[in-house]
Amino acid sequence: MFGHAAPDAGTVRAAYTKVRDWLDASPQAVMETRRAQAELFFRRIGITFAVYGDPDAAERLIPFDIVPRVLPRSEWATLEKGLVQRVKALNMFLADVYGAREILRAGIVPEALVLHNPGFCLPMIGRRPMHDIWIQIAGIDLVRTDAHEFYVLEDNARTPSGVSYMLENREVMLKLVPELFHAMKVAPVETYPEALLETLKSVAPSNAGGDPVVVLLTPGQHNSAFYEHSFLADKLGIELVEGSDLAVKDDVVYMRTTQGPRRVDVIYRRIDDAFLDPLTFKAESTLGVPGLMNAFAAGNVTISNAPGTGVADDKAIYSYMPEIVKFYTGEDPILNNVPTWRCREPEALGYVLDHLSELVVKEVDGSGGYGMLVGPHAPAATIAAFAAKLRAHPEKFIAQPTLALSTCPTLCDSGIAPRHVDLRPFVLTGAGGTRIVPGGLTRVALDPGSLVVNSSQGGGTKDTWVVDD
Repeated sequence: MFGHAAPDAGTVRAAYTKVRDWLDASPQAVMETRRAQAELFFRRIGITFAVYGDPDAAERLIPFDIVPRVLPRSEWATLEKGLVQRVKALNMFLADVYGAREILRAGIVPEALVLHNPGFCLPMIGRRPMHDIWIQIAGIDLVRTDAHEFYVLEDNARTPSGVSYMLENREVMLKLVPELFHAMKVAPVETYPEALLETLKSVAPSNAGGDPVVVLLTPGQHNSAFYEHSFLADKLGIELVEGSDLAVKDDVVYMRTTQGPRRVDVIYRRIDDAFLDPLTFKAESTLGVPGLMNAFAAGNVTISNAPGTGVADDKAIYSYMPEIVKFYTGEDPILNNVPTWRCREPEALGYVLDHLSELVVKEVDGSGGYGMLVGPHAPAATIAAFAAKLRAHPEKFIAQPTLALSTCPTLCDSGIAPRHVDLRPFVLTGAGGTRIVPGGLTRVALDPGSLVVNSSQGGGTKDTWVVDD
């Protein structure tokens, strides 16, 4: 029951031995008290997340499970190598498709899939971010099967979220179970804010001076992830700004302050491309900064992640990642993709339509668990409706098998029970190289048998512990 699903029912993986002993020594009433204390902590500091369609969404806390997810260091070392390789390939892919387009000319990735992609940013053609680093912050979603193999489920290369929950989860576990934490010698994640700030400063424009000014650009307090924006700005010691706080003069970005305008060198943006600059993208946008893209093109400001990185988030592009990794690195992928059918291809579409009740179908540009069909759990009417969508616009969808995902022990109303999980490590790439704090955000599907872990769909989170073997 404990750890990731094991070949024999009831087997406890070695990394979970002390967790098992802790659970065995903790009555249900004690665990419930700890869960209530965790909720009180999160409520006090204001961690909320919008769940669309829920009338109480504005006040909703992300459920937190106090049973940690544990990974042995040897396993983490393999994941780390695979993540570094993958993000390197993603950065090279973006530099290429906005530049020489060698991968398109080689026929590895279909040209139309990139150039007609909603995430492809025309103003970025021919542009080069500092050090050719397009993705400073990546969130790579991993799943593990019950055969103990990790797969990449999704690449988040535009504005990945969730790192504040990784950090807050660790803080609350240190408060609630310090004895277990120290007994297991858990690797730290607390260095992430410092590493993030160093990464952002390392990619500042060459004319930025000795101490580049970094700001975090937010859409504002009504955004579902606003808590994270304010949390990170506070942890990094940088200003949290909205578009109206910034102005461009002579292709240089300035921040309004009580002491007068102050030059901004790096913008950690948490808004989508379409809203960044009303002179370049949506003219009606009030969230961005007029002239920002001119300042970027002049080399006077770094936007992180760079505009146009959304094309690498596309799930149809994801299906080509094994070939992309091989093309740019000359290596076989260390981390494999989940097998994927591209519904834009007639043969794949035929198979998917014939097996809808067995598959997971996703929109290629979808996120947050929306616009998705989980065939084995869907009623016949929903499957029929999805079949009609597929026939009408097959290019908008990919399909994947319903994996036998691993589970982690989770505190439920009835006690400890297995629940499906995924893992989002955060990968930082700057001028000095790539670094990953040992851990990440584990998301957990709280409903029995559910495979949907997204916070926006009602999933919860766990602290992720990397420990010595």
